[in-house]
Amino acid sequence: MSRVAVVTGAGRGIGAGIAERLAADGLQVVGVDRAPGTDLTLDVTDRAAVHEALGALDRIDVVVNCAMWIRYEHIEEVDEETVDGMLAVGLKSCFWTTQAALPKMRAQGGGVIVHMASPAALHGFPTAGVYSAIKGAVAAFTRQSAVELAPDNVRVNAVVPGAIPTPGAREVVDDAGYEYRRQRTPLGRLGTPEDIAGGVAFLASEDASFMTGQLLVLDGGITVA
Repeated sequence: MSRVAVVTGAGRGIGAGIAERLAADGLQVVGVDRAPGTDLTLDVTDRAAVHEALGALDRIDVVVNCAMWIRYEHIEEVDEETVDGMLAVGLKSCFWTTQAALPKMRAQGGGVIVHMASPAALHGFPTAGVYSAIKGAVAAFTRQSAVELAPDNVRVNAVVPGAIPTPGAREVVDDAGYEYRRQRTPLGRLGTPEDIAGGVAFLASEDASFMTGQLLVLDGGITVA
């Protein structure tokens, strides 16, 4: 029986790249996005809807949480819409998908959960206060849930992507911003969705069977420069 992977934010960008890679590796991929065009049109901020949709699947072996909504603002400009919206998509959804997948993973004898963290969880960046706080929380949730779920043979890790000029990211970062990021990256280039998908494929595989609670940094060296 094919392993089943649920990938949120699969409509475009990194999520789409991960869905394609896992499918190429032989997994049955259920792409999730709020926009039509994926396997499941779903609002991942809706706990009841997430539980219902994932509960209807026959099995879940891998969950990859890629959904995110980003708004960069100076601290004094941040309002409730920004905080609530980013928290709902970037953090709450990680809880909802984890909760919904756990019964099936336990019944199957284990599973894999992969979250998306960020260099902003490790370093300070101007105008990224809410984003940094959320990604820091995702990193902490990764470590905490790895310990809590280890007795169920559920491994939990996170990927830390570097600068990836996806369509969604380009809505909040212009060409000059990406050129600045490229210049700061020791490998001298921006990343691609395929770069991140390769890391997720590793974490989802048996090659990572003894790895849990870790942040896999795939950033071209920007966090150590």
